[in-house]
Amino acid sequence: MVELSWGATRTKNTFYRAKYDSLIGRRGKKRALIAVGHKILCTAYIILRDKVSYKENGIEYFEKRKQKNRVERLKRELKEFGYKVVKEDLEAA
Repeated sequence: MVELSWGATRTKNTFYRAKYDSLIGRRGKKRALIAVGHKILCTAYIILRDKVSYKENGIEYFEKRKQKNRVERLKRELKEFGYKVVKEDLEAA
């Protein structure tokens, strides 16, 4: 498992590399490596159980999720301060 996760974290612009990079700062290199290995095993189990093909999320998955979570957090903070939050499309304006 460790060898597999080492290989997965060495490929550029992949989901597992982005996951590894996001975990290094909080958990350290070795624990992040084990977490990526666990993620690979979970993915393999789901592929075999549901008989579906593998879909690579890519590095954009984490960037989109991070942006979405930040927007939700900022909206919640503004509501706590008593502001009303209205979504406005900047491209239409």
